[in-house]
Amino acid sequence: MKRSSRGFTLVELLVVIVIIAALSAISFPMIRGSIAKSKQTACLTKLRSLGIALETYLQDNNRKMPDIAAGRPTKEADIEVLDTVLMPYLKDTEAFHCPADSVQHEKTGCSYIWNSSLSGQLSTNLSFLNIEGRPQAIPLIADKEGWHAGPKNTNILYADLSASSDLRFVTTP
Repeated sequence: MKRSSRGFTLVELLVVIVIIAALSAISFPMIRGSIAKSKQTACLTKLRSLGIALETYLQDNNRKMPDIAAGRPTKEADIEVLDTVLMPYLKDTEAFHCPADSVQHEKTGCSYIWNSSLSGQLSTNLSFLNIEGRPQAIPLIADKEGWHAGPKNTNILYADLSASSDLRFVTTP
């Protein structure tokens, strides 16, 4: 007795489609979160690279912090800023572009902002908001905006050249 092969019924196809849709709905937020976390990690890595470039700059300039503006309004503005001063110390032309930034880098040439209150200070004697002698609490460079998901949405490079999304400094009245 020959048995004919039969395909899926309409009900079986609908069940399979519903299962695939449900799995997609569950996995999409997790995938999106993983992508956002990988962008934040890449951004932290770029900040660490900027820290290495800054250290090289400091060695060439008697440990004196660059005297530069926090940022510039456009790429065309003739202002000394982070990317114009540190570019000679970097091999990666994309070092100033946080992967999560889709606006600022295109507009200004840099995703990061320099703590201009440190401009011209000696790296061995930094002072910021009454913080002295604690380089791990003095921010040097940070994301221009909070692009990263979650409550810790801004990455910061500190004076001890560690990068983190943790806020390590507090101000007291």
